[in-house]
Amino acid sequence: MKSVVVHGPGDLRIDERPDPAPGEGEVLLTMEWGGICGSDITYWKHGASGTAVLKHPLVLGHEVAGRIAGVGTGVSGLAVGQPVTVHPAELIGDGRLPDRLAGRTNLYPRVRYFGSAAFDPHTDGGFSEYRVVRAAQIRPLPEGISTEHGALAEPLAVAMHAVSRAGDLRGKTVLVNGTGSIGSLVVAAAKHHGAATVIASDIAKTSLAVARAMGADETLDISGDATLPQDVELVFEATGIPAVLGSVLRATARGGTLVQVGSLPGTPALSALGDLVTREITWIGSYRFAEEIDDALDAMRDGLDVSPIISHRFALDQAAEALAVAADPASGSSKVMLRLGG
Repeated sequence: MKSVVVHGPGDLRIDERPDPAPGEGEVLLTMEWGGICGSDITYWKHGASGTAVLKHPLVLGHEVAGRIAGVGTGVSGLAVGQPVTVHPAELIGDGRLPDRLAGRTNLYPRVRYFGSAAFDPHTDGGFSEYRVVRAAQIRPLPEGISTEHGALAEPLAVAMHAVSRAGDLRGKTVLVNGTGSIGSLVVAAAKHHGAATVIASDIAKTSLAVARAMGADETLDISGDATLPQDVELVFEATGIPAVLGSVLRATARGGTLVQVGSLPGTPALSALGDLVTREITWIGSYRFAEEIDDALDAMRDGLDVSPIISHRFALDQAAEALAVAADPASGSSKVMLRLGG
């Protein structure tokens, strides 16, 4: 089978690997679609993502969907031909969490994730023609949801988790700063959960157009002299850029809440954080998701349309070009998809 494999910084190859077979408790998937994420880009460009550094070749991809091609022993409730997506996280160990973290499996200290070099051996992702997956990680797609859209259940789950961290959104005015694919999905998730007004801000007109298509009531281009609105009760920060935190905190109402969705760097960075204290803002972190992938699929079933965030489609053999487009701000890309097969 063909697989999209990063061998080191700038070294991406389409490798031939042996076709896999499912073992006990596993299923074999014919992969159909994959979405390119920021971590795929950083592995390709830098040979690392955060503190996870490549030690040997890695198959990329954790936003994937396909169809069941084979079922191993001990698996029930799944059938050959069934369209599915994948929860990309596997807890390593007994899975126990302290009572205060009950259900928050995203905070478990040892998690293998599709397409990650955090462990050695690494955990290969799903950008390949076939992939064996633990049955427990399989999520059947609702009727009428394509595998292309099913591949986006993972990033939508990230947005759903961020919204769940914020509490009750019904009737509230919400600001989403940063309208890349995750920010635009936060817009959609916020509207789905009852936000009365969602304002989306960014410096890129193409990204703002996507946010508008995903349900933003207002969009704000802050590339020029425009500033963020003031006194917004609930703000989602989706850029992960430390330099913008000062203006985002100032936009948050006194006593309001800021949910940090964009991943901040793990190294020292300058930020103006004084308003966090003087305005008594509640600043909440949001990391990946627990079981919100199920909520994402339910939302798609109920009509949440993820298609506006898809900006480009490439064949598996064009993976290098696809990553370059996804990494280039000038390309105007939102979510770049790989057709893996099917």
